[in-house]
Amino acid sequence: MKIAIIDDDFAVLDSLGQLLAGAGLDVCSFQSAEAFMSAAVEGEVSCVVSDVRLPNMTGIELHQEISRRFPSLPVILITGQGDIAMAVSAVKSGAVDFIEKPFSDERMVASIQNAVDIGARKKLDADLRAEFQSRLSELSPRQRQVMDHLVKGLSNKEIAVQLGLSTRTVENYRAWVMERMRTRNLAELVRLATWIEGSHE
Repeated sequence: MKIAIIDDDFAVLDSLGQLLAGAGLDVCSFQSAEAFMSAAVEGEVSCVVSDVRLPNMTGIELHQEISRRFPSLPVILITGQGDIAMAVSAVKSGAVDFIEKPFSDERMVASIQNAVDIGARKKLDADLRAEFQSRLSELSPRQRQVMDHLVKGLSNKEIAVQLGLSTRTVENYRAWVMERMRTRNLAELVRLATWIEGSHE
């Protein structure tokens, strides 16, 4: 895994880079948010550690941009005493952690490891949502109608009445939905659809 460190103080970049390298982590360093964003390394990076106070684009603004463009990429903010209110606000809007200066080596490494785990779960969730949406796009309008009614808990007979179809036809549609959505049973379909719907709230 690669950790991106962003700080306009070279001494901080150097010391933090050595700390993380000593913990077995791959590191890339940048002295501005713009340098990181233009480096196009987001697909390689597992976590971003950024100072709040940066020239031009601040760490808060960087976090907002990362959240918009790379929502699965976790961000940790390093803060001075006067930046705590800003950092707390950033955490409420999605930053994984904020760490006050001076910080202990153990605190930093533990926070990064936690952030990487969170990012990996978010990436997996995003991939699953994208795969689910892709499967949904393969359904015909009628199949989608049947699926929506199934997820609401309607029986085959109730769906048949609602859609003006025979029960046998609904059973066929149900089988096609299960096959195309790659779910083994109705309970699995309901769980998946409910999880996806809840993740968008």
